[in-house]
Amino acid sequence: MSNHFTGLSLGPPLGDQRLDLCDLYAFQAPADPTRTVLILNANPQADALHPDAIYRLGIDTDGDHLDDVAISFVFAPPVEGSQTFDVHVATGAQARSAEAVGEQVVSSGPVSFGPDAQVVRSGDWTFFAGARSDAFFFDFDGIKNLFDIRGNRNFTAPRFGGEAPWTGIDSNAEANVFSMAVEMPTAALGAAGVLHVWGRCSVRRDGHLVHVDRAGHPSVSSFFNTDETKEEYNASEPVHDRERWTDLFVHLMGHTGGYTEEEAVAAIEAEGLLPDVLTFDPSRPARYPNGRVFTDDVIDHRLQFLSKGDVPPPGLAPHEDTLEEFPYLGNPHPAN
Repeated sequence: MSNHFTGLSLGPPLGDQRLDLCDLYAFQAPADPTRTVLILNANPQADALHPDAIYRLGIDTDGDHLDDVAISFVFAPPVEGSQTFDVHVATGAQARSAEAVGEQVVSSGPVSFGPDAQVVRSGDWTFFAGARSDAFFFDFDGIKNLFDIRGNRNFTAPRFGGEAPWTGIDSNAEANVFSMAVEMPTAALGAAGVLHVWGRCSVRRDGHLVHVDRAGHPSVSSFFNTDETKEEYNASEPVHDRERWTDLFVHLMGHTGGYTEEEAVAAIEAEGLLPDVLTFDPSRPARYPNGRVFTDDVIDHRLQFLSKGDVPPPGLAPHEDTLEEFPYLGNPHPAN
């Protein structure tokens, strides 16, 4: 996303792009603000997803950072360039199961790999799975310049000051991603207030379900994790984030922005950075950190946070191929 890179090895979980979660979005439907849109993107190669994996949107509606609603996408093995997907929706205690449980609301829905977005409807809910144009914009070469990735093992030694690091080139201008989108009446989530949303990818290995990636705040996993911590972080649960990861975050912020421990803890609390879940109040306009929309410059936001405002803005413009109708992300770019 914003998690298109994690730690300095920059590799996908288990070396498999299909298991790589890229971005998480939450916003009101443009045509009906009483409906919520959630989008979880994976696989920057935008091809078929892993048939032994569970791709999940977890939603906490009461602030205890335990899932109250879980929306699980599972995919059949691809056959001759096509694939189908199922969706299960679980609520209450059942939503905390790692398995794809609950009511099956989509059965063998078609995955879209071309410009024709094949939308599946189930009651008041709408679903999509397939290749889309990636809305995330960032200057990856500029980030490498800023942190001198070749010379460091994590993002702890930014080169602030002097010449701006940015190249002005959007590394994602022609990128595609595999998108899983759902739109539903907000009231169907049982929420009267703030939602806490996160994504998880788990894969079955040797008969066991292994949690290999997670998504919450944009770019948090990318910048705050090292190669040594990312596997544990990706396997962990939001409910444990504060106790397990606060010290790591405080340590990094001391390097990147000269934060004292007290300043860092206060900034993490004010930002709502831990637990690492995307906070969305549907009664307020969506704009990060209240949910996330396609025009949010989340890299600039995160770098300002890390540096106490000491990094010049990247200056990139949002992508212009997004749609006003479901599934909202634009048609995939042609293969080069």
